[in-house]
Amino acid sequence: MEYGSIEREIHIDATPEVVYEVVTAPEHIRQWWPDDADLEPVPGATGTITFGDTSNTQVMPLTVVAADPPRHFSFRWVYDDLAVATPTNSLLVTFDLVPSGSGTLLRLTETGFRERGWEAAVLEEHYRDHVTGWDHFLPRLVAYVARLVSTR
Repeated sequence: MEYGSIEREIHIDATPEVVYEVVTAPEHIRQWWPDDADLEPVPGATGTITFGDTSNTQVMPLTVVAADPPRHFSFRWVYDDLAVATPTNSLLVTFDLVPSGSGTLLRLTETGFRERGWEAAVLEEHYRDHVTGWDHFLPRLVAYVARLVSTR
């Protein structure tokens, strides 16, 4: 396995505008991905996402790379708290939203695993953790959007 990138495509029964809001607004992100999110979806903005509860909390810094509503959003994460995110010290997550019928095709890509310079075992562990994570959280995104759209 090359451990270079993770790519997923899912169809969501909502417009790109709704899906963009759900992948960029902290109040929505909290409903399908981390336990907490604090970010402003504008290029260059920094923020955090938090996994876990008070006894086992992991706070991950992130930096927004691109925000082009309602078609594209990307950020860098998995880097040291005091560092500035770069292509060699962080992972890049990209959401591309493509109109598809009455819904949206969401294309997620996460890259930068090899660029981190991790030894092989660490690289493989991080890659597999992220594959497992996206395979868990993306269906939650679809379900959350369905609930959200049904109440609007």
